[in-house]
Amino acid sequence: MKVLMLGWELPPHYTGGMGVVCYQLCQHLAKSGVDIEFILPFTADYSDIGFMKVNPALPYGVDQVLRQDGGGTYDSQYFTYMDGKGNKRGANMNEHQKHYSDYVLKLVKYGEYDVIHAHDWLTLRAGIAAKQASGIPLIAHIHATEYDRAGGRPGNPLIHEIEYIGLRLADKIITVSQATKQSVIDNYGIDASKISVIHNALDFNPAEMYEQGSLYPYIVKMKQKGFKIVLGAGRLTIQKGFVNLLTAMKEVIYRNPNTILLLIGGGELYNELIAKAADLGISKNVIIVGYLNGTGKAWRDAFKLADLFVMPSISEPFGLTPFEAIAFGAPVLMTKQSGASEVLNNVLKVDFWDIDEMANQICAVVSSEGLATTLYDNARREVELLTWAPSIDKLLSIYDSQALGMTL
Repeated sequence: MKVLMLGWELPPHYTGGMGVVCYQLCQHLAKSGVDIEFILPFTADYSDIGFMKVNPALPYGVDQVLRQDGGGTYDSQYFTYMDGKGNKRGANMNEHQKHYSDYVLKLVKYGEYDVIHAHDWLTLRAGIAAKQASGIPLIAHIHATEYDRAGGRPGNPLIHEIEYIGLRLADKIITVSQATKQSVIDNYGIDASKISVIHNALDFNPAEMYEQGSLYPYIVKMKQKGFKIVLGAGRLTIQKGFVNLLTAMKEVIYRNPNTILLLIGGGELYNELIAKAADLGISKNVIIVGYLNGTGKAWRDAFKLADLFVMPSISEPFGLTPFEAIAFGAPVLMTKQSGASEVLNNVLKVDFWDIDEMANQICAVVSSEGLATTLYDNARREVELLTWAPSIDKLLSIYDSQALGMTL
């Protein structure tokens, strides 16, 4: 089985969960004997990856494609092209997606592949073009829709149109949760039989879980003085629900003054969240670190300091951060509007809009060591059993059926 994998990011050069999922998914597929060629929209050194071939989609006459620093997977709108002489020019998202598609078309013209596996709207244009040119089956893997990223609203009409066309023309659709499957059915009119749900999992590096020291000595000292740390992590966008979390924290801090909210992540709401904390009168209890590389020690250390991790997302197709929190030692409160809530049972759950209940549950955990310990111990045992194996088996079955022209 040879798969042409179309992705927009891959660790260590990534900004969100999709990059982690793509890496680990491909790693496990390769162990099962799948031959993968992974196409990225930028150049980077991936010589240490031995389980698949990684190629950058280089436009004609361009030797390097650089991403805009600090931009997220979905919102990096500009790229820099550099030729062999060091000459540079900019390219916007639309232009670069066209070059990416042109590169993929060359591959399917001269290469031999059994299936094309495209991740999210960013690669759907290339996937559609490659399918139409070659007749190779196209699998659209949806990690999030524009409705999710826009907090339940239609969002960018161009992106919505790309998603609509791609989902219609794909031979098979994979969603990361039942909730995302239902969203694709409701918002894009796709027949349910065309969609399979494959939940994500997450592998952990034991060395990272038990590394010593902390990059937050000031927070360590505050914990030693009896402060409790509530952690939120992710892109600071409307989708992630951090405004609701801040609002809930006002009541939490009123009841438990020695509680601190630590937010890590970058995004367009950074300044708005700072202003919101000031308006609520809780600025002295809120620390917003800003963007951190998800592979870095600063990211991991934040999870290790947390007495409770909260994922307050308005719409979260899956959500890997609760798995990270549990792995690094924190109990979890998440919204019911998340794909991870379909597979995690030993966590607290709340509707994203129920700010009073969110505050009540946070207060319960930071006020009770026994509750926090019980939640964490049970969640840790649960996460250890949630491996990639069943998801990989299901995906291999889909690959086989599509390569043979069968309906699954």
